[in-house]
Amino acid sequence: MYAVIEEGGKQYRVSQGDKIRVEKRDLEVGATVGIEKVMLIGKDDGVVIGAPYVAGASVTAKVIGHGKEDKVIVFKYRRKKNYRRFRGHRQQYTDLTVEAING
Repeated sequence: MYAVIEEGGKQYRVSQGDKIRVEKRDLEVGATVGIEKVMLIGKDDGVVIGAPYVAGASVTAKVIGHGKEDKVIVFKYRRKKNYRRFRGHRQQYTDLTVEAING
């Protein structure tokens, strides 16, 4: 059984036991989170597609930890004009483990 969920503006295909990395959520490590934005559920006997979400379906996940991605460097440069801008960005994330798919 698998499901397609929407979390943080992105879509993920998950199964029970999968580890996913989503955008940072303010939750304690070890907390359980329920995701109700389930767009599709795939079962042995067929597929259930939501419009846009499957009614009554949810995915239960546990928070493993938080962190920051590797630095992305943004460097703007115009030759012969003495124009240089240097910026870095590190996106924060939350790691989740899918415990159950309900629905």
